[in-house]
Amino acid sequence: MSGPDGADDLREAAQPGAGEVTATVIVNAPAEKVFAALLAWERQSEWIPFTTVRVVEGDGGEGSLVEAITSLGPAVLRDTMRVVRVDAPYEIGVVHCGTLLRGPGVLRCTPLESGRTQVVWHEWFHLPGGPAGRVAWPVLWPGSKFSLTQALRRFARQVERGRLP
Repeated sequence: MSGPDGADDLREAAQPGAGEVTATVIVNAPAEKVFAALLAWERQSEWIPFTTVRVVEGDGGEGSLVEAITSLGPAVLRDTMRVVRVDAPYEIGVVHCGTLLRGPGVLRCTPLESGRTQVVWHEWFHLPGGPAGRVAWPVLWPGSKFSLTQALRRFARQVERGRLP
């Protein structure tokens, strides 16, 4: 990383990449409760399969560094994220700034009638591997979308049952 505290590298990583994926779920709970559950970084391990999440720098709020390690057999994927925006109870913005996963992401909570909340998880990843990565993305995208959607559904069930936050 160049510049003070890697600012140049973070600016580069914050630019949207070509690998875009979105998942949405409606949670039968108020936005404040849903938002608090999303911001409980270490609890994400309970609803994102094969993944351990921890705050490695800061308090989990804006400016914090969060690490998610996904392990499936011998395959290990380390995802390092800088929390760049916390607008409670509406939006959490991150920049994936690791070696492999890079790009901005956002979790948005929109309050709905009857105490429900729409959650949108949107990521814009830089695709590794140059042209080969761009060719592979259409094959990888459905699995990414499915995984995000399943994780959000698991999240919604846990919030609705009072297990989160």
